[in-house]
Amino acid sequence: MTDTLLRGRLLTFNHAPRSTDDTEAYAYIEDGALLLRDGLIAASGAHAEVQALAPDVQEVDHRPHLLMAGFIDAHIHFPQVQIIASWGSQLLDWLNGYTFPAEAEYADAQHARSMARRFCDLLTDYGTTTAVAFCSVHKASAEALFHEAASRDMRMIAGKTMMDRNAPDAVLDTAQSGYDDSAALIAEWHGKGRAQYAITPRFAITSSPAQMEAAGALVAAHPDCFVQTHLSENHDEIAYTAELYPEARDYLDVYERYGLLGPRTLLGHAIHLKDREIGALAETGAHPVFCPTSNLFLGSGLFDDAGLRGRGIQSGIATDVGAGTSYSMLQTLNEGYKVLQLRGQKLEALRAFHWITRGNAEVLGLADRIGTLDPGSEADIVVLNAHATPAMALRMARAESLAEELFVLQMMGDDRAVVETYVSGQPQKGGGEAAA
Repeated sequence: MTDTLLRGRLLTFNHAPRSTDDTEAYAYIEDGALLLRDGLIAASGAHAEVQALAPDVQEVDHRPHLLMAGFIDAHIHFPQVQIIASWGSQLLDWLNGYTFPAEAEYADAQHARSMARRFCDLLTDYGTTTAVAFCSVHKASAEALFHEAASRDMRMIAGKTMMDRNAPDAVLDTAQSGYDDSAALIAEWHGKGRAQYAITPRFAITSSPAQMEAAGALVAAHPDCFVQTHLSENHDEIAYTAELYPEARDYLDVYERYGLLGPRTLLGHAIHLKDREIGALAETGAHPVFCPTSNLFLGSGLFDDAGLRGRGIQSGIATDVGAGTSYSMLQTLNEGYKVLQLRGQKLEALRAFHWITRGNAEVLGLADRIGTLDPGSEADIVVLNAHATPAMALRMARAESLAEELFVLQMMGDDRAVVETYVSGQPQKGGGEAAA
C-alpha cells in the first residue's frame, strides 16, 4: 500500500481535560503531519520531522484545517436510517409506530445491504469512523452491516437485536433462535478484520427471562464481546420493566441478575437512575451512553453527566439515530451542551472533543487502536473546517484560541464542516447518495 502524508493542524488527546487550562491533556501542532502506512498512523508530529522520514511520499495538504482522530459513535440504530425525523412521541409509542415497522423490512437481505451502504456513507460523511450499532432482529441485517464495513476496512461493533416478546411477530425471534443466530454471527465476524460483536438484547421489555438467560450464556461463552442494550430512558419504560420483572430490585438489576454487566457493557440513556444502580455501575465498570438529541426529541429526560463522573463512572456519548436527530457527533455535542446547561453542568469544548474521540475509545477499551493520532493507531482521521459556512466564518473572525475554534465546531458544525474522513487511511467523504 502506498504511503500518504497528511499535512495540517493536529489535535489529539492524552487524557480527559481536567479544566479549561489543562494543556497537558492534549497535543496541538500548528504545522503537523501524519504518515499513513498500511491502514495505520506510522508517524505523527511536526511536518518537517515527519516528512523527513519519508521525503518522497505523496502529500495531501489539508492546511489550514484541523486533523483529529475520527469520531466514535457509541450507540446508533442501523435499521432506523429511514425513520430519522419522524414525528415525535414518547419512547414506547415511537417504537411501535415507527421503529418496529421499519425494522421488519430488514428481513429482506437485499434491502439490508442497500441500507448498510447508505448508513456507512452517512457515518463517514459526518466524520464518524467507528460505530456501535444495533441491527434488526434478523441475522441478515447484521451480516449486511458487517460485510459493508469490511469492504471499507471500517471498525464496526454491532449485533443482531434479540427480542422475543412485546413487539410485532415480524421483529421477534425466540430465546433459542436469538442465541443461535448471535453465536453464528460471533463465530463468523467477531475479531475478523476490524469487526467486533455486541451481544444485543434490545431492552428488558422485549426480552423474556429465557432470552435474558440466553444473552447471559452468550456473554459467559464470549467474554471478549461487547454487550449493548437500553436502560432507564423513560418513566413509562421503567414502570413496565418493573411489572415484567417484579423480582428485580430495579431496572439495572434485570441485567445484573443475568450476568450482563461488565466493562464491555454499554447502556444507552441511563437517565433516571436510582442510587443503588449508580453504585452497581461503578462497581461493575459498565458504561452509560449519553444520547442527547434523542433524549430531547422524545422528551425522555436530562442525563446527569457530572453526577456519574463524580461516582467514577465513565460514560459514552452517541447520536442514537433514528430517535436521535442527526448523524453528526458535532451536533450531538451541541445538544449535549444544552442538556447539561439545563442540569447546571458544563461541557467545555476540549472535553467535548476528547469525549467523541479518545473518551469513547476508552469506554470501548480501544484507546490503543482508535481515538488518537498516536503512532500505531488505526488511520481513522477527520479533517475539520471551522469556516465551513458563512455564519461559522463570521464567528471565527473573532475567535482567538483553539478552544474557541472547537466550540464553534461544537455548536455550529455538521457534515459541511467535515472536509474529509479517512478510514484505515483511505478517503471516504462524499460517498453518500440519496435513497431512491
